[in-house]
Amino acid sequence: MDAAQLQQILSDLITHWESETVEFKEAGNDYATDRIGRYFSALANEANLEGAESAWLVFGVNNKTRSVVGSDYREDSERLHSLKQQIAQDSEPRISFRGIHELSTPEGRVVLFEIPASPQGIPIAWKGHYYGRDGESLGALSIDKIDLIRSQTQGIDWSARVLESATLADLAPAAIKRARETFTLRHANRFEAAEVASWPDSTFLDRAKLTASGRITTSTMLLLGREESAHLLTPHPAQLTWKLVGPEQAYQHFSPPFLLSTTWLYQKIRNIQLRILPEDELLAVEIAKYDQKIVLEALHNCIAHQDYLRNGRIVVTEHPDRLVFENEGSFTDGAPEDFLTGERTPRRYRNPFLAQAMVELGMIDSMGYGIHQMYRGQAARYLPLPDYDLSDGNTVRLTIHGAIVDPAYTRLLIQKTDLDLLDVFALDRIQKHLRIDDGMVRHLRKAGLIEGRKPNFHVSSTVAMAANAKADYIRTRALDDEFAKKLILDYLEKFQPSTRQEIDSFLMDKLGDVLGDEQKANKISNLLTKLRRSGKIINRGSRKAPQWKIAE
Repeated sequence: MDAAQLQQILSDLITHWESETVEFKEAGNDYATDRIGRYFSALANEANLEGAESAWLVFGVNNKTRSVVGSDYREDSERLHSLKQQIAQDSEPRISFRGIHELSTPEGRVVLFEIPASPQGIPIAWKGHYYGRDGESLGALSIDKIDLIRSQTQGIDWSARVLESATLADLAPAAIKRARETFTLRHANRFEAAEVASWPDSTFLDRAKLTASGRITTSTMLLLGREESAHLLTPHPAQLTWKLVGPEQAYQHFSPPFLLSTTWLYQKIRNIQLRILPEDELLAVEIAKYDQKIVLEALHNCIAHQDYLRNGRIVVTEHPDRLVFENEGSFTDGAPEDFLTGERTPRRYRNPFLAQAMVELGMIDSMGYGIHQMYRGQAARYLPLPDYDLSDGNTVRLTIHGAIVDPAYTRLLIQKTDLDLLDVFALDRIQKHLRIDDGMVRHLRKAGLIEGRKPNFHVSSTVAMAANAKADYIRTRALDDEFAKKLILDYLEKFQPSTRQEIDSFLMDKLGDVLGDEQKANKISNLLTKLRRSGKIINRGSRKAPQWKIAE
């Protein structure tokens, strides 16, 4: 706004004077930020209740004389505008001023803080407390007013809201193309691929339940919108954030189209191969640190269940050993463990229109199998099960583990692949030192899966084997490398120098039946090389006819 517009706004505000949505202060340079935060909460909430777009906090006007006196509050522009970030940090949900305007008048400098009305259905808190106004007085927002704001969105589906100014030009062609491909695969038994390809974009979008009677909705924009058109969703930020923490740090924000950007975010995650060496086994089990299907399932669930009216981002934090997914809004139907077995069907969604569109595109299912598949997928990979944290009340946090917590749990899953998922869930809680009910404790103890006394249970380190199996196990198990090297050193202490043939003859039958003769020979070569490089043995012969002895 230019100076003339600001002057007119100031004149109008002074003329109508203070109400629940306007506050005047002289405010010197040391005016407390905490005090501003309280007014921000109060004025935003009152603007919502009055149906106003904005409220105003004005510095530089005397409250008694109703005249401009000027204010020296944060005269440095950069410091003044840094207040936006300070307010956002301690407000809930995280929003800030719509604008901070400075106006020079003959009587002095005036600062006008333009405060947006709180979102429909969500009162604004400052440092965990809701504030409101009673005439000119600042105080706690009354219970009646909190209930009135929270009741505003009952029965309203934000994800079905039509964006009147949006057109097909605001959608990303690559996202529409991908949507056609996934829709064709999902409905291959209903439509021929050629038929789907022949539909105009408007027809396809309606049939895929992405638009409403040809009109673009918030769901259309989230899933298929161009990045540069995301402003049409303002003030609700449509953003996914990937954040790397630990020895290295990095971050990246992803805007719509979410149909594509979820894959782009997944590609940022460092998905190395993990080698799990079962006890008394020579060959390691190799698995990816994270399974793409599980990661995308978790991310798509965040998109489907996010409370967009809370004006927050979806955040994926990558730790060295785990991924943490966070989305705004409480769990809408039951508890996560209710969907463990895949038998419960969700009764409602926070965003029905968006969820329906994501089902059509194969991003989620509508029968409650998603959580079940994530649990089953982690168990099949011998890793800890997902953890849900709902303690905040307004945020859902999901942790997907990419490392072993208790080796005994992992070995047990490798050796007993037929465990019931409910048993695995209970064992997972045991390894994380979480409580399980007494009936499950008795069941696991009877099956020999846990040991110890209450409350210090732990997963059994061994699994019972039949007598004949034990004999085969001992016969076929492989020597640990360190133990094998010790055997070589002990042998050379007594019989040195020794030829390679003599060492082979001594060690071959001790390497078990898992390896063939050629593999055993290669293993002995590797062991001798490691001992030589560590300076423990030397070769007094030639490469073709070595004479091994202890290094002096």
